[in-house]
Amino acid sequence: MQGLHMMGKLFAFSTKCGNFLQSLALLGLRAAIVKVFFLSGLTKIQSWDNTLLLFQHEYQVPGLPYEVAAILGTATEITIPIFIALGLGARFPALILFIFNAVATYSYAHALTPAGLENHIVWGITLLALLAFGPGKISLDYLLVRSDT
Repeated sequence: MQGLHMMGKLFAFSTKCGNFLQSLALLGLRAAIVKVFFLSGLTKIQSWDNTLLLFQHEYQVPGLPYEVAAILGTATEITIPIFIALGLGARFPALILFIFNAVATYSYAHALTPAGLENHIVWGITLLALLAFGPGKISLDYLLVRSDT
């Protein structure tokens, strides 16, 4: 009996450690994906003329004039990552960036290097993980839900 009790304590301890590591891992995923998209948006703002040229000649988003695509793309890269960073309603922003990443990959596929395509795949998988698991316990979502109970 003593052995079972000890194993139960060990199992409970390992579960708590795993939950803590999961929250740290999700925070790390959020930080990594925020850095990619937010810095890309900042780069677009810093050189707007170049951004317009890129959207006109390279990015070619289907169904949108290049000026509108540039504004929407840049606004998405600047605003949506903030919600993911804070962990505020993070699943929906993760879905938005997942779709954004898929459209960007499709629109720019003709010029993507194998390494560039691999980056987009990694970003997509990261966003799917955040969509599936949420932002974790180190987030505003967790604090808000916890304060309701």
